[in-house]
Amino acid sequence: MTRSGYLLLGLTAIVGMLAAVLAFAVLRLFAAARAAAKAEKTEGTETAFMAAAMEDAVQRLRDQERAMKARAEASERLSSEIIASMTSGLLVVSEDRHVRSLNPAGRKMLALPEADWSGEFREVLVGAAPLADVVEECLTSARPIVRRTIALKGAGAAHLGVTASPIRDETGRAHGAMCLFSDLSEIVELEDQLRLKDSLARLGELTAGIAHEFRNGLATIHGYARLLDLERLPADFRPYVQGIRDETEALGQVVTNFLNFARPTELALAPVDMAAIADRAAEEIRGEARSRGGDVNVRGEFVPVDGDEVLLRQAFSNLCRNALEACADARIKPHITIEGVRDEAQGVLRVSVIDNGPGINETIAPRMFRPFVTTKARGTGLGLALVQKIIVTHNGRVAAQPETGGGARFVVTLPLRDPTLP
Repeated sequence: MTRSGYLLLGLTAIVGMLAAVLAFAVLRLFAAARAAAKAEKTEGTETAFMAAAMEDAVQRLRDQERAMKARAEASERLSSEIIASMTSGLLVVSEDRHVRSLNPAGRKMLALPEADWSGEFREVLVGAAPLADVVEECLTSARPIVRRTIALKGAGAAHLGVTASPIRDETGRAHGAMCLFSDLSEIVELEDQLRLKDSLARLGELTAGIAHEFRNGLATIHGYARLLDLERLPADFRPYVQGIRDETEALGQVVTNFLNFARPTELALAPVDMAAIADRAAEEIRGEARSRGGDVNVRGEFVPVDGDEVLLRQAFSNLCRNALEACADARIKPHITIEGVRDEAQGVLRVSVIDNGPGINETIAPRMFRPFVTTKARGTGLGLALVQKIIVTHNGRVAAQPETGGGARFVVTLPLRDPTLP
């Protein structure tokens, strides 16, 4: 083989090797490209999966947040409904002496209008100083106050039962006070009514024998005075004997009336038409009232009650007579009204006898219904005391109130008739 042949063979071998290297490089390049594409595809899938997982987690957190918010709102709404529905008053005072909460029942008992009562608690309770003192004591001592009874003046409840407790945090530090109070006015009135019944019973037991002996002595004196012949006495002595007769007769009548008052009352209970009672009491004094330039009216709603018709008629007759005499003594034209109000919520009928007379002194009002109490404006004798005895025997109450602008209002409260009774 010639030199040229060897040279061509060498060049051919070199070219083949170069082609092989180039082919290998191209194959490696394609392999690397496929691997890169595959890796890129895998990485994109993982990124999408991570994004989806993150979005799902965020959505779950949002759902949990909405659920927690809904539960919190529902819990707050339930707490507000419970506080608003409580029949007892609830007062919450913070550490800085400001009111944080006062429920509707509490506002009603304290005669406060519906408003923002978030000020300093003594300013809010300016009309209920005893209650403010209880809250102050609880805040100062950080000790609970249990079952304390306080009396209030003015509008709202007259007697409150109060319980106050300090509000403590997780460490036990007191940072406010919570006060629960309820209206005890009806309970106190019932207790007073029971005490009055017991007092009347004791009065009858203690005085009946004494009054009988006193009446016997008066009868003896009166009898001997009647035996004296005035015509046979000197003229100077006749007025004295006549005075003895008159006084013994008057005292005998007083003792008889007192015995009737002290005697235990026996009721003949039956349905009583209170409208007829009011009409009859008004008719008894209407003629005399008109002769003095006045009048007597009956208005309002009257419903039957269980009671003794004779005794109730006597009670309202005494009240109307007392009103007429008060106006007559003060030389006032009598305008008297008998008003009936049915209170289904309290289960009572309130019958008021209203006059335009000289009124009632507030210091005398609590004693108006005691036997033989007499004032310059109203001589009561046993008339009003008998009214109270009759009404109390019927499980009712009677109170005297001065009217605005003059006059008086006597309010009789009687329980409504039980509809289940025949």
